[in-house]
Amino acid sequence: MIEITPRDVLVVVDMQYDFLPGGSLAVAGGDEIVPLINTLAKKFANVVFTQDWHPADHISFASQHDGKSPFETVDLPYGIQVLWPDHCMWNTHGAELSADLDIPHGQLVIRKGYNRLIDSYSGFQEADRETLTGLAGYLNERDVGRLYIVGLATDYCVGWTAIDGAAAGFDVTVIEDATRAIDNAGSLARAWVDMAEAGVERVMSKDILG
Repeated sequence: MIEITPRDVLVVVDMQYDFLPGGSLAVAGGDEIVPLINTLAKKFANVVFTQDWHPADHISFASQHDGKSPFETVDLPYGIQVLWPDHCMWNTHGAELSADLDIPHGQLVIRKGYNRLIDSYSGFQEADRETLTGLAGYLNERDVGRLYIVGLATDYCVGWTAIDGAAAGFDVTVIEDATRAIDNAGSLARAWVDMAEAGVERVMSKDILG
């Protein structure tokens, strides 16, 4: 059994309506993990959220690229970008965190992807790998312990957040059954390999809850 300490942090990634069933970029089974995340959150004194937050003309949207469809790629100044359906546009229902989350003691929401010209999967830095969100600074100032990451989607925002958290010097664990994946063209398997190589640990909720 893993003992959660008062310094440990639960990072709840992108539990927003557009990533849940019925949303414009729905992750299969995304709604299934909400009760589990609520249960896990009761073990943590510290909880933070990330929230995808895009302008309507965001560069990652396929609709902004003539002749392109969702899940195709384009070359952008910061690298290869997967194009997505329009999603999580600010001040829309799809961008809202699920009302079924019951985590009143959550302390921080980090919004990402609000810069029209840069996508941002990670809660720590944008896809240009230069622009920081401030999450590492917040966590360092709070002198926290291990980060436990849950949410959507395993192979994109969860994985990038986990890897960047490890790169920022934090001990990071992903709670596998409290995530769900898009799994586009083998992206899930690659994400687990990349996380392991970055030193990210991987557990199941029963290892914490019993």
